[in-house]
Amino acid sequence: MLLLLVVVAFLVSKNIKMIPSGLTNILEMIVEGALSLIDSVTNDRKQSRQFFPWVMTIFLFVVVSNWMGLLPGFGSITLQEGEESIHVFRGATSDLNVTLALAIISVISIQVFGIVTLGFFKYAGKFIVPPWKKPYGIGTFVGFLELISELVKVVSFSFRLFGNIFAGEVLLMVVTYLTKFFVPLPFYFLEIFVGFIQGLVFAMLTLVFMKMAVTSHEEGHEH
Repeated sequence: MLLLLVVVAFLVSKNIKMIPSGLTNILEMIVEGALSLIDSVTNDRKQSRQFFPWVMTIFLFVVVSNWMGLLPGFGSITLQEGEESIHVFRGATSDLNVTLALAIISVISIQVFGIVTLGFFKYAGKFIVPPWKKPYGIGTFVGFLELISELVKVVSFSFRLFGNIFAGEVLLMVVTYLTKFFVPLPFYFLEIFVGFIQGLVFAMLTLVFMKMAVTSHEEGHEH
């Protein structure tokens, strides 16, 4: 899957023209559209360019992983090891290890952007609020809840993506086993749509959390 993305990027970058055409034109439209979408969240082109590589990489990785899991042979070709059947090919995001790794990378990148932009102590001040400062105790409790929510993001990110893709994989296997010919096709189109939406959701949530991380409490109150 990574090889596919690298090959496409290499072919496009090798043939860049002032007036793009073909695959280059399509990819430029995707990049410009994605940058505009990120702008609608950040309202800052400089900030959008900082977030763009992370958000777009996550989106492409997730979407291509989801769609490759729908190719013939993925999930259906197995090797028998004793009493256990081992998949030769499997959709990457239908494995919890992959979605958990993505979630950890996403959450760590969010914290890094927050610390780099606001500084370590100002960023830490979002979570650690002394009880003797306004609003006296409530701020301490809210800060603790925010700290817990940062850790919970790892769970919500990983299980949301894994659950949707794995459920789709099981659905297709059951439908294909019970019916033949053209009956499973609508379910395949549904999973293509779900694969795209899940990639978009994962990327957009990462973007929104990044924007929140680089926004101080003072700025948030002003808005």
